[in-house]
Amino acid sequence: MKEYILNNLDETHKWAHEFAKTLHAPITVALHGDLGMGKSEIAREIIKTLRGADTVVPSPTFTLVQNYDGISHFDLYRINDESELAEIGLQYAIDNDITLIEWPDIAKNILPKNTVHIYITQNGDGRKLVIQ
Repeated sequence: MKEYILNNLDETHKWAHEFAKTLHAPITVALHGDLGMGKSEIAREIIKTLRGADTVVPSPTFTLVQNYDGISHFDLYRINDESELAEIGLQYAIDNDITLIEWPDIAKNILPKNTVHIYITQNGDGRKLVIQ
């Protein structure tokens, strides 16, 4: 377990940029945290680091998944039943891609044992990250 204190958005981007460099497929990263904690910002910076700073990275809140040539970014907030995960290709992504999952709790039964869990909480004006 590692902890990081990120005091602002710039520090969050720098942390995510360095973290991205450690990722190699297949790996799953589960981003836990309440609304507004920065899950999408972290995912966005990881994708831009690995696929280019000019990569357009919309939130997958409504599309549920966005793909970036070997990186899959899922937002499971609107998934109501675990059976829906197969329809959106989560298992394929887990087996083949760098897979970033926001709101991963609904997928807990299919996440691999080596999933990197990042728990994001408020810390003053910044964020505290706990990596497991």
